Amino acid sequence: MRIDIVTIFPEMFKGPFDYSIIQRAQKSKLVEICIHNLRDYATDKHKRVDDYPFSGGGGMVMLVEPIERVIQQLKSERNYDEVIYTTPDGEMFNQATANVLSSKQNIIVLCGHYKGVDQRVRDHLITREISIGDFVLSGGELAAAVIIDSLVRIIPGAISDETSALTDSFQDGLLAPPVYTRPADYKGWKVPDILLSGNDKDIEHWKLEQAMEKTRIRRPDMFEKFK
Repeated sequence: MRIDIVTIFPEMFKGPFDYSIIQRAQKSKLVEICIHNLRDYATDKHKRVDDYPFSGGGGMVMLVEPIERVIQQLKSERNYDEVIYTTPDGEMFNQATANVLSSKQNIIVLCGHYKGVDQRVRDHLITREISIGDFVLSGGELAAAVIIDSLVRIIPGAISDETSALTDSFQDGLLAPPVYTRPADYKGWKVPDILLSGNDKDIEHWKLEQAMEKTRIRRPDMFEKFK
């Protein structure tokens, strides 16, 4: 998989992509992440990528021209499955979306900023608009990092134990059950006996019951479909 990120703050991605699973996935050639500074595609001497909105109002709007230029440049080099724009008013990102995106070959992620991008970018260049929640960030870079981390970790081979990702919360429509490790008794805080029993069938039943109850209490909206 190749992911091209278009941003006006490329330095923001140095931390998130230089550690842990994403770093290993890049070293293993499972994913190639390329970051493009939108200012490199501006035509004026000041490398301007924004302007005041027509009709007035506060804030600035990202220009259509440099965005169109970088996207067309990338498209001239390869075919892209999705051109994603990170925006608070996009579709809500979830595990199902991460699963779908993880199967793609080439993706462009455009990070919004200021009051957003010129609407013509959204109308003619973007194939999918994604939000990570009902709140506003200073820019789309953090949202892009969240989305990319979520989808890269479920690419086959990114995690050494692939069954781990398949049992995460949301993969089966439920929150994950509680987990424990050694010691079995710490200051009187004991691991449930069932997990030490060695009875795989009973353990799986217990985990399902715990996941159902946890989901019912914490996410009743998700639990509705199990009634």
